[in-house]
This record gives sequence, structure tokens and C-alpha cells, in this order.
Amino acid sequence: MSETKNSLLRAEQLTVGYEGVPVVGPVDLEIRKGEIFTLIGPNGAGKTTLLKTLAHQLEPVAGTVFLNEEEIAGRKPTELAKEMAVVFSNALKPDRMTCKESVAVGRYPYTGRFGTLSDEDEAVIQRSMEQVHVADLADRSFDAISDGQRQRVVLARALCQEPDILLLDEPTTFLDIRWKAEFLKALRDLSENDGLTVVLTLHELDLAQKVSDRVACVRGHTLDRVGTPEKVFSGTYIADLFELDPESYRRWFE
Repeated sequence: MSETKNSLLRAEQLTVGYEGVPVVGPVDLEIRKGEIFTLIGPNGAGKTTLLKTLAHQLEPVAGTVFLNEEEIAGRKPTELAKEMAVVFSNALKPDRMTCKESVAVGRYPYTGRFGTLSDEDEAVIQRSMEQVHVADLADRSFDAISDGQRQRVVLARALCQEPDILLLDEPTTFLDIRWKAEFLKALRDLSENDGLTVVLTLHELDLAQKVSDRVACVRGHTLDRVGTPEKVFSGTYIADLFELDPESYRRWFE
């Protein structure tokens, strides 16, 4: 990945946690335009807490988050939603709408108080559904489709916001191997062709190794290592990070 890409999301001396109790930090972090940046680490290390704070869904314990060189704190939600889209696992909850209606919710930052969809909005909805292969589900009830299909519909909803950056928490959890590959290919295409920046957490190390431009490892209340997959997955570091038997690790990942 080119080092000349501009910083899009940046954190300075960021400490994250709940009710003032630190979980991770302080850390400095820079995520560049057009890259796929993946957080990995053991369960409970604080990956989701860090992601939620970067997404402005949790207030930081300390420090500052910047998006496009402006502080996120104090930004109007509708304006922030034009730059940042967020998908967490609770987005899969029941939704008494068709899949197309559910995707169309992503246009709310642009439609005004009455939610009237223009021809341009309709075109964005259609394109977003096609990008993640859910156009054929348009008239199906969101409640009547599989969790894997819901995951892709929710991604289409996020793409409808036409964001600069997309934040995803364990987005492949409900997908079978075919759709994991399709999903990550869609993210890769959006990053390379449209300049979309993607920040995600993954527990599948093989997928993180394949899809990421850079990987950040969360361990011991800090970012223990940040770098390209080639750097992070070298030697026995990952085996040590996850307390794996080095020989078992080599058999699966090398």
C-alpha cells in the first residue's frame, strides 16, 4: 500500500473503555484513505470497544478522534453519517420491512425530514444492493431471509450512505465460505476502485491476512503491533498473540 495516501481517521492519545474504566489505551492511530485496516486480537482484548469509540458510539475515556481532520465529538449525526457508516452485529435484529426498504434507510442523511426518495436515491439503492449481491432480495421481507443474507443487506444499507469510511464489527460471522469470499472481495473492490476506507474487526486470521492493507493487534491494553500482513504474520508473533502452539500455527497458516 502506498504511504502517500492521506490520513482519513486519526486518534491521538485515545483511551477507550466503559464508565471511565480503561480497556485499551492510550494509543495513537492513523487510518489512511482507501485502505482496509483490520483489528485482530484475543477475545475480550478490546477490539470492539476501540471500534465503537472510533465510530463515535462510545465516548472516549481520554483522547481525541478526528475524521477528515475534524474532531468527531460535537458533529451532527446526519452530517457524520454522510462520511462514516457503521455496521455492528446488532444491526441484524428483526426489521418489518422489505430488504429494499431496509437498504433505503441508508439514504436518511440525504432525504430530509420527509424521507422522500429521488431518482438519484433510487439509483444509489440499486447500485448498493448489486455491489453486495442482494438485488434479487429486494422484495423479500428482511425477517424472512437468512442471517448471512441479512448481513449483506445491512452492508448495502451502509453503502447507501455513500461514506468515506466504513466500520464493521466481525462482518463475516454469519456467512458461509462462499459469501465470506464474495463479501471480502466486495470490500476489496470498493477500497481499490472507489477509494472507500474500511476498518473492521475479524477473528478469522486467514481472512485478515488476505484482505488487509494493514493489521493492528490489540493486546495488553494497547496496540501491540501495527503493520502490513507480511510484517504482522511473520515468525511466531501470531502464535504468541493468541497463545497458540507454534507448530499448530505453522501447519494452519504458513
